[in-house]
Amino acid sequence: MDSVVNLWPLLGIAAIIIGFVLRFNPVLVVIVAGFAAMMPLADILEKLGSGFINTRNLPLILLLPLAVIGLLERHGLKERAQAWIAQIKTATAGRLLIVYLLVRELTAALGLTSLGGHPQMVRPLLAPMAEGATENRYGEVSPEVCHRLRAMSAATDNVGLFFGEDIFVAFGTIIFMHNFMQESAGIQTEPLHIALWGIPTAVAAFLIHSARLVRLDRRLARELQVLSGQALKAKGGQ
Repeated sequence: MDSVVNLWPLLGIAAIIIGFVLRFNPVLVVIVAGFAAMMPLADILEKLGSGFINTRNLPLILLLPLAVIGLLERHGLKERAQAWIAQIKTATAGRLLIVYLLVRELTAALGLTSLGGHPQMVRPLLAPMAEGATENRYGEVSPEVCHRLRAMSAATDNVGLFFGEDIFVAFGTIIFMHNFMQESAGIQTEPLHIALWGIPTAVAAFLIHSARLVRLDRRLARELQVLSGQALKAKGGQ
């Protein structure tokens, strides 16, 4: 005899999708989704309470580093980073980001994912150093170039973290794949083997993104040399 499949819980998924697309209050969306899925009121309140208890320290975790970084920036962290990179005459934005990409992948592969990141590394240090290296070679750059360097700095951090952490044997995704293949598909494997197969992908990502950074250096050299030449001609004409 065929068992009857209850499709009512799918209404809860639809309610969540619609609510988040329309940007309604998340708590209200969860409550409506629970009622749409025909969950008892006690279960809905229990889920909301447990979620609040599990995330009650989240604001402190997020706001404390931001306050520390803001205090460091106020006392000249960006300026010191730009001045330090300006002392290295051979430094370019692309070379700097390639070195950071390598370090980011290696540290993420060891599980040290918190050593980098946009708020604690890219914004206060990496992007200003990339801008300082570019200004050291070509003089003052336009806001468009600054935004391009900041975007590439953030992208470099993303690539290094995403492909580096796939090599860490205790990474959550590797454990999930191990459990899925073993319990659902019946494939016997070890988390270490899954992590080792992430190495070729990480190497390929490093080479591809490094090529993009080299191309960034060449493009900036062409654009900024033309602009500096035009500026010299304008001064000479005056």
